[in-house]
Amino acid sequence: MTLPMFRQVVLDCTDARQLAEFYRELLGLVYRPGDEDGAADWLVLRTPDGIPQLAFQQVDALPAATWPEGPVPQQLHLDLTVPTKADLAAQHERALGLGARLLRDRSDDPEEPLYVYADPAGHPFCIFVA
Repeated sequence: MTLPMFRQVVLDCTDARQLAEFYRELLGLVYRPGDEDGAADWLVLRTPDGIPQLAFQQVDALPAATWPEGPVPQQLHLDLTVPTKADLAAQHERALGLGARLLRDRSDDPEEPLYVYADPAGHPFCIFVA
């Protein structure tokens, strides 16, 4: 029996290009051929060697998560890791510079230093030392 294989995470968003650009810069990904320019309601980002990672699906409206406070839960979040606290500090500045919004700062946690952010569309994601 052939089992399904994980392909990619798909994020709904009201501006697919903006969100794809955020994650392209943050993670060093590239567009699949044909997705580089122009308006699109479906965009795919891959690793430089072609492995699909994230896709972005345009929707008309999407309530941004209000998590950890408020009525709209996070529904999904992405976990991203770095090897050291120095890398965490550097990626924190990069994420903010690219448009992430800080939701929680646990960078001083001795067991698992991390930051929790919202991306430009409001999806939560974490960067932590692992």
